[in-house]
Amino acid sequence: MDLPPDETCVLGPALRRQARERGGQVFVRFAEGGEWTYAQTLAQAGRCAAGLARLGVRQGDRVFVWLPNGADMLRVWFGINLLGAVLVPINTAYKGTLLAHVAASSGATLAVVHAGLVSRFETSGIGVLRRIVVLGGSGSARAPAGLEVLDPSSLDANPAPELADIRPRPWDLQALVYTSGTTGASKGVLTPYFHLAQMAVAGREMVTALDRRLVNLPLFHSGGLLGVYGMLLTGGSIALAESFNTATFWRTVRETRCTVCTLLGAMVAFLMKAPPGPEDRDHALRIVSLVPLPKGAQAFAERFGVTVHTNYNSTETSNCLVSGPNPTRAGLCGRPRPGVEARLVDANDFEVPTDEVGELVLRTALPWAMTPGYQDDAEATAVLWRNGWLHTGDLFRRDPSGDYYFIDRGKDAIRRRGENISSYEVEIELLAHSGVREAAVVAVASDLGEDEVLAIVAPRPGVRIDCAELLEFLRPRMAHFMLPRYIRVVEDLPRTPTHKVQKFVLRALGCAPGTWDREAAGIVVKREKLEG
Repeated sequence: MDLPPDETCVLGPALRRQARERGGQVFVRFAEGGEWTYAQTLAQAGRCAAGLARLGVRQGDRVFVWLPNGADMLRVWFGINLLGAVLVPINTAYKGTLLAHVAASSGATLAVVHAGLVSRFETSGIGVLRRIVVLGGSGSARAPAGLEVLDPSSLDANPAPELADIRPRPWDLQALVYTSGTTGASKGVLTPYFHLAQMAVAGREMVTALDRRLVNLPLFHSGGLLGVYGMLLTGGSIALAESFNTATFWRTVRETRCTVCTLLGAMVAFLMKAPPGPEDRDHALRIVSLVPLPKGAQAFAERFGVTVHTNYNSTETSNCLVSGPNPTRAGLCGRPRPGVEARLVDANDFEVPTDEVGELVLRTALPWAMTPGYQDDAEATAVLWRNGWLHTGDLFRRDPSGDYYFIDRGKDAIRRRGENISSYEVEIELLAHSGVREAAVVAVASDLGEDEVLAIVAPRPGVRIDCAELLEFLRPRMAHFMLPRYIRVVEDLPRTPTHKVQKFVLRALGCAPGTWDREAAGIVVKREKLEG
């Protein structure tokens, strides 16, 4: 196969082409009001790129970006890539040791941070960061010693002619996207331009330049990034919202005239629980991707008058399994898209028979269509790519017709409300409590789909653990979505003769009698709202 033209997959050439051909066409409409045409988007990105260049950012440098969805996040991302630099988007819920880990491993010396997040930095957790540009919010931001705070005007300068000479190629690194770890800390997924481009457009031929995609998934996740990038490459437009909100979802769809969107996990259940009404079909939405495909997919399509699709994707892959329109069997992910080979294998990488469960492994005809590996983690990269196939770690079944069905995660990640959670990272914070001797975290089923977090802890001798107090200890140490809903106190964790925790035993017990439930206790956990 031929090398793809840069303007079909590399941000700078693609944005310049669209600005030439569609300069007056709206590219982004912000849910809170206002819009940018393609020409204005290029101008905003160009001024940001010039400001970054003035700060010494060069092609290949990493820039740590800690911003919510919005105009600042979009212009900073595009400005970084216009320079050929690497976007390192960080989850706005991160704090504590998880924040320190990503700061240290990213290799970035410059950060662009929302004012409401600056106080979460600690001197011991800034890695090699030395300067931060603070955007949004109100009042002055105080950073720990070792970080120089720069004025927002640093990211606004007249573009220099030489910026147009910067030419990153499809195999160059566009982003370093962090995904939850499974047996260790979160890993930085190396994401070349062609990787994100394939993730954004492959298998989505039904979306055209006439469509507008609602992007309400965060731009620190591949789900949000691919939504924006796909419409840029297609020549369509986006409506950019800060997050998914059940109460305002349909109003946003109507006001922004969106025709395409993606809904993850519990989002479908939230929307279906609303009372039916005459406004259910009062919108322009025509295509909705439901990931994973729930039992009520057909009812959702009929109620809201949309065509439903589904797919399988991860930060490491690129929408390698896609479905046709209106699939009806829950758990179905579709079939390999053109240019993708898929197999289901056992623990020794031998293929399992049809209708038996195995791990999904993938490879693509074109290079750079999936991640080459993990940042500074050769061992994890070797495990990911062993025997020449990318190992997803997810368990599937393939039926005789060739359709693939998701069965379970073969790793200790937990998925809650569209967020991947590393059990390891939650366990580390539990063990930081002075009264906890050992801890294990597993997923339990949620009545809204996906998972809830169950923490099982064993106390130190002579200590009585108060579950509500333990939860309050965890609040400032981790993202809201990682906080356990359920906590059970036991004398000892079940272990193998080699002292490994038997998590399958804990999963089988689930919420056994005596398990504490924060919701039953009336304790509410919400995402922190950033002011300004």
